[in-house]
Parts: sequence; structure tokens; C-alpha cells
Amino acid sequence: MNYKIEGGNLPVLLVQLEAGEEMKCEGGSMSWMDDEIEMKTQGGGIGKMFGKMFTGESMFSNVYHANRAGEIAFASSFPGSIKAIEVTPDKPVIAQKSAFLASYGDIDISVFFQKKLKSGLFGGEGFLMQKFSGNGIVFIEIDGSAVEYDIPAGDCKIIDTGYLAAMDASCSIDTRTVKGVKNVLFGGEGLFNTVVKGPGHIIVQTMPIQKTAMAIDPFITKTTTTTSN
Repeated sequence: MNYKIEGGNLPVLLVQLEAGEEMKCEGGSMSWMDDEIEMKTQGGGIGKMFGKMFTGESMFSNVYHANRAGEIAFASSFPGSIKAIEVTPDKPVIAQKSAFLASYGDIDISVFFQKKLKSGLFGGEGFLMQKFSGNGIVFIEIDGSAVEYDIPAGDCKIIDTGYLAAMDASCSIDTRTVKGVKNVLFGGEGLFNTVVKGPGHIIVQTMPIQKTAMAIDPFITKTTTTTSN
């Protein structure tokens, strides 16, 4: 298997499969492919199907098998970037909901539950995230550009709501209250920040889809109002 990512801020993952190789993705992620590749749809059990639904993914996944050498493409669903992450048995990865684009190898996708009530309610990532384990490569969608950090044990990174894209499972998530009434009321950062503690590798994103939606909403509302009048 060879792959390349093209398209700049509107990226597409181009994968060249050899005969007998397979790629897995959620339903609807494939953009185009050669005739040498065959699709098979699978569910993966009731538990996993409902887990996918709660994390924003399709309940069914597609496996694309190369009968002969051929190319298959997976385009991103939002302006940003596509990141390839190597997953090993001793290094599972946690990612935001709806991050999964495609995978190669023996990758298991499951639901990751936030253990702390405060982190789930106020941490910005919700109670449910995605966990990738096994042995292979997982390709995830990043909102905007990806910026990566290695956090040593005993250290942490303070992240605003929605900016955490992925992290090693060795990291942990907590929340921290913004100090000072003036900071809370006029700082524009809200009441809580997400705290990611090491050790481990994290990926943050520069254009969370929630922030983008909030930024363009006034223009959409204005356009809709003008059109209706």
C-alpha cells in the first residue's frame, strides 16, 4: 500500500493498493476508485454499530478489496487536512468524534468514554470520542491545519473548546476553570478550558468546525432574512 495526500485545504487521500490489500472506511467516504477494487459493506456487531452512531459515524463500514492493483480516493468532508497516524498494539489513539476517514491494516474502532463528569460536560469534546487500536494506519480528518506536540509526563497543554483533534491514549483529559470574574465575563474564552496531561503525543487543529459555524452564522442569517424579504 502506498498513499499520498493532495488538494491543499480541500484534501483527498489517494491510496494505491496492491492485489489482495484492503482499505476500510465509514459508509459514504469513498470518492472514486478504479474498477479493480471491490466494495463489501459490514456492520461489525450491534454494540459497535450503536457506538459508531453515538460518535457521529455511519453504523456501517465499507471494506474495499483490491482484486488487482488499483487506486482508491477518500476526500475530506470539511476544509482542512488529512493526517495519517500509525497505530500499534502498545500505542492506541483517541480522536474527536467524526474524525475517522479510512484505515489500513488491523485497526479496531471503538467508543472512548470520558471518565470524569466535569470533563464530559465542560471539556468541549463531550463524553464520547473515538478510540483506534490494533496495528496499522488510521487516516483522520483535521479541521484546518494540524499542529503537533509531545507532552512529557507531569506536564500539560491548555486547549480551548474544540481544538483538540487527537491524542495518544496515554494522555488524560481534565478541565480547568478560568480564574477571575473579569476574565470569565470579558475574556471571550468561556468558563472552562480543556487540560490534556502527558505523557503522550497530541494533535490540535486550527479551525474547529464549531467555531467556523459560529463565525459564518451571522452572514447566513442575514442572507436568509434578506432573501425572505
